[in-house]
Amino acid sequence: MDFIPPLARPLLLAFSTTFTHPTFRRWLLLCVAAILTPGRRTITNVLRTVNALVSGPPSRYHRVFSHRRWTLWGLGPSLARFILTPWVPEGSVSLVGDDTVAEHPGRKVFGKARHRDPVRSAHTVTAWRWGQKWVVLAILGQFPFTPRPWAVPVLVALYQSEAENTLQGRPHKTPAPLLGQLTSVLLHWFPQRQFVLVGDGGYGTHEMARFAPRDRRRLSLVSHFYATANLYAPPTRCSGPQRGRPRVRGAKQPSPQQVVARAPRQRLRVQWYGGTTRDVEVVSRRAQWYKTGHGLGPVRWVFGHDCQGRHRDEYFLTTAPALSPIQIIELYTGRWSLDTTFQELRPYLGLETTCGWRQATVVRAAPCVFGLFAVVAFLYAQLPTRYTHGARVLWVGNQGVPFSDALTAVRRWRWSEGIFVRCGHQAAFLQLPDSLRRMLLDALAPAA
Repeated sequence: MDFIPPLARPLLLAFSTTFTHPTFRRWLLLCVAAILTPGRRTITNVLRTVNALVSGPPSRYHRVFSHRRWTLWGLGPSLARFILTPWVPEGSVSLVGDDTVAEHPGRKVFGKARHRDPVRSAHTVTAWRWGQKWVVLAILGQFPFTPRPWAVPVLVALYQSEAENTLQGRPHKTPAPLLGQLTSVLLHWFPQRQFVLVGDGGYGTHEMARFAPRDRRRLSLVSHFYATANLYAPPTRCSGPQRGRPRVRGAKQPSPQQVVARAPRQRLRVQWYGGTTRDVEVVSRRAQWYKTGHGLGPVRWVFGHDCQGRHRDEYFLTTAPALSPIQIIELYTGRWSLDTTFQELRPYLGLETTCGWRQATVVRAAPCVFGLFAVVAFLYAQLPTRYTHGARVLWVGNQGVPFSDALTAVRRWRWSEGIFVRCGHQAAFLQLPDSLRRMLLDALAPAA
C-alpha cells in the first residue's frame, strides 16, 4: 500500500475491511488510476495510466468487479462518516435524492432499459435514453473552498424496469421506494443524527410523505407538491356510540390552487437556483393530504411565485410543519446541486464510459464512480495550498472552486508527489525548469 499518500490513508484504508488484502490492493489501484485517467474509465484504459504500478496479469484487475466477493454496503458507512464528521459535524443533515440515466452500449448489458430523459423532455415532448437508471442519495455539504454546497453521493441503487422485474419474479419498485430504502440505511448507520430529505416532483409522493413521519424526530421530507392535491380535515370523533368502521377523513378542504386564488400573499427574498437570490410571493398552509386506501398524511405546503417572472409558479411540501416558507423553498432549490453533480460526473469521471455488462460488474463499477466524486472532494479539502492555487482557472464570474479545478489539483498532486516518486522519477522531475514542470503537469492532469 505504499502508493497511498499519508494524506489519503485515513479515508482509503477505512474501506479495507470490505475486501481481502489482495482484492483491496487491486481495487485501490483502480480507484487511484480512475482519478488520474482522462477519457474512458474502462479497466484497460485506467491500467495504462499507472502501468508501472500494475503487478500481475490485467485479468486479475478485471475480476475485481466481476468475480471477487465484496459488497458496496461496506463502503457506504465509511464514506458518509468522512463527509459528515468534518463538514456537517452537528445539526440537521440535508440529503438530496434524484435519479439519472447513464447510457451504455451493447444489447446484453444488465439493467439496461428505456427511460425518460428529464433534461431533453418537455410537457408536450418526451425524449428517451437507453441505459441504466441510478437512484442516488447524496449529502449536501458546505465545503470551505466554495460558496455553493456540493451534493456528494454516498448511496446508489440500480432501478430495474417493471418488465425486467416481472421476468425475474421480483416485486417492482419505483425510484421513490428505492430512495426510501437508501434513506433508511443511512438512518440506521447514524442513529443520533437528524436528516432532511429533499427530492423533486417524482419523489413528492404520498408514499414518501407517509414514510418520513415514521420517525418525526429524525427525518423530514421536502419536495414538490400538486396544485390539485386532495386535502381533507382530520376525522371528528362521534360523541355517542358509533357503528361500523371509524372515519379516516373529515370534511373536504380547498385544494392549494383554490386557496392561492383568494389568499393574500407574503413577499420574501430567498436563496434561489444557482446560488442567486430572488424575490418571491408565497402562500403557506398546513393540511392533511389524503390518498384512497392510505389515509391522511400531515403536510405543510407552500406556493411560490417568482416576482421577476423568469420561473414558473411552484408548489412545495414538507412533513415538518415547523419549517418556515423560506426554509422550505431554500431547501428545495438547493437540490439543484445534485443535478450539477450528475453533469460533472459524466465528462470528468467518465460515468458513461465503463464497459462492464455482467450483473456483478454493473452494480459495482458505476457506484464506485459516484463515490470517486466524494473522494476527490475530500482530498482537495486536505491539499496543501501550493496545489490548490496552481490548478484553478480564473474567469469572470467564477466564485469558489468548481469540481473540474478540484479534480485537476488532485491529479497534479498525485502525479508530482505520488506516481513520480513511486516510479523513481522524482529526482529527474525536480531538475526540470519550473515552466517545463508546469507544462507537463498541465498535460497529465486535465479535468477532461
